[in-house]
Amino acid sequence: MENTLPSIPAKRYFTIGEVGDLCGVKPHVLRYWEQEFTQLRPMKRRGNRRYYQHHEVLMIRKIRDLLYEQGFTISGARNKMQEILELEREKRRSSDLADDDSGADVAADAAQSDNTSPRDIQMPAEQVAQLRAELQEIRTLLLLN
Repeated sequence: MENTLPSIPAKRYFTIGEVGDLCGVKPHVLRYWEQEFTQLRPMKRRGNRRYYQHHEVLMIRKIRDLLYEQGFTISGARNKMQEILELEREKRRSSDLADDDSGADVAADAAQSDNTSPRDIQMPAEQVAQLRAELQEIRTLLLLN
C-alpha cells in the first residue's frame, strides 16, 4: 500500500486536498472519517478549513490500509486504530521511563510532593527552543488570517 502512495513532503501542515492526494482518498471521505475516527482531529481555521499534520497523514494512510487493503469495517478499523494508539502510548511510556536522562519525571514528582508549582520545573533548553518555534509558527498562521 505505502509503495503506491507518494512520499509525504517535509511540511508542518497539509490542506485536505493535499492529504487526499497523498493518501489516495477523496476529501469528502476524509471529512467522513473525521466523524468516525475520534483520533483524527485536524486543526480548523477560518471558514472551517482543515489543516492536517504529518502524524495525521500517517494515521489516514493506516485507516485507508485497514479499510481498503485489509477489509476491515469502519467499526473494526476504529477498534484496531484504538489498539494501535494504545500500544504506541505504552511503548512511549516505557521508553520514556527507560531513556529519561533529563530527570523530568523526578522533577515532576518532586514538584507534586513538595507543592512546587509546575512553572518551577526546568525544561531542557532544546525543548524550550522547539516549543518557542512552534508557538511562533502558530502565531504567524493566526496573523495571516
